[in-house]
Amino acid sequence: MVNIIADSCCDLSPALIEKYEIGIVPLNVLIDKTNYKDGVTLSTPQLFKLVELTGVLPKTSAPSLSSFEEQFNQAGETIFISISSKLSATYQSSLLSRGTIGRDDIYIFDSLNLSTGIGLLVIKAVELSAQGSNASQIIETLEKLAPKVHSSFVIDTLDYIYKGGRCSAVELLIGSILKIRPVIEVRKDGTLGVKRKVNGSRKKALLCMVSDFAQDIPNLDSKRIFITHTLTDKAVADALF
Repeated sequence: MVNIIADSCCDLSPALIEKYEIGIVPLNVLIDKTNYKDGVTLSTPQLFKLVELTGVLPKTSAPSLSSFEEQFNQAGETIFISISSKLSATYQSSLLSRGTIGRDDIYIFDSLNLSTGIGLLVIKAVELSAQGSNASQIIETLEKLAPKVHSSFVIDTLDYIYKGGRCSAVELLIGSILKIRPVIEVRKDGTLGVKRKVNGSRKKALLCMVSDFAQDIPNLDSKRIFITHTLTDKAVADALF
């Protein structure tokens, strides 16, 4: 069996991580001069609460080399699937860690994606490993599948974009008044871009995403589709089905 590892940006639930025995390397999250480990010492609800309390936008950084080594020191072939190298230094850090360990049976794969766009590839890798594929065969399959993974999301508020310096106070004010909700997509090169700007309710923005999704139905593998959300009403996510 090939060991399958991902970083915490894959956003897989604890239940799925345990079921598929996936190794997770946590990213670092810095909030108001305090450093946390994503998913270990900081949960998503805690993250939003701290941002609310401090008014400070969190900053992430790649895992330390020791965090990678902790996972890479397992016996046997290992595949690490990282968040897009265009969005984080995690991929480069994993390469450095592999070089430090000096093993040639550790494979590093750039998902060119984020969140459960990574998660889809991770679970596929686990399934291929269970079927008897070796690391080279799994990597070959992932290289074919990665360009076919489509990820997009709705930003419910412009507050975080403003705090991150991506829009001005005037744009924040106008966007809030007009209830502009950007739909962000992961591009083929692993970067993020605004797919469209929806004027109106969250439901309207989500339905626009569903409409785009529906147009691709003939080309979709319906075996596994993720609807990923943070602190939203479960009924909202269920309604998208």
